[in-house]
Amino acid sequence: MSLMISAIGVSYLIQNLAFYLTGGLPKPVTNPIPWISDTISVFGASTKRVTLVTPVLTILLVFVLLWLTKKTKMGMAMRAASKDFETAQLMGIRINSVISFTFIIGSALAAVASFLYFSNYTTIAPSSGAMPGLKAFVAAVFGGIGSIPGAVIGAFIIGICENLLKGMKLTAFSDAFTFALLIVILVVKPTGLFGEKLTEKV
Repeated sequence: MSLMISAIGVSYLIQNLAFYLTGGLPKPVTNPIPWISDTISVFGASTKRVTLVTPVLTILLVFVLLWLTKKTKMGMAMRAASKDFETAQLMGIRINSVISFTFIIGSALAAVASFLYFSNYTTIAPSSGAMPGLKAFVAAVFGGIGSIPGAVIGAFIIGICENLLKGMKLTAFSDAFTFALLIVILVVKPTGLFGEKLTEKV
């Protein structure tokens, strides 16, 4: 948890450094992935192709990550470290390598997500990724920290609920709903929907 909080702090440091260096002015986005940015018609409704590609790519990446964590040595080391940090270290697992590899995977996935996300926008600013990042954290907590399928299902639920609110012309409350959901899940089920039950030692 301390590493995760430190990462959030560093992200805000980088964000404010980018503000200082660029002046905070939005920069134009010129179709990073032209094919994905194309507009298509689905059942009479027009949308961008990225809307259809993103869920498929997300599910595919979930299966790849699950295979990675179950069938490879580094993946099993990651699972062991997430279960019991100290015991994994005593068993000879190089914790620093595991942490570095985990951050590499996370950064690569964030890069892919940013390409998909900003395909819908014409400009980008240093603070553009702050809210999606916070919502991703809420989705992870909602689904259960440490559960890859839980995080994906949590993200889908939050996304669907936000779009329903926008469809009901309650756009101003869409962000508030996400963080209200975080408060509710922390009160009712702190481990998330698919998180493991905490065992209390006596």
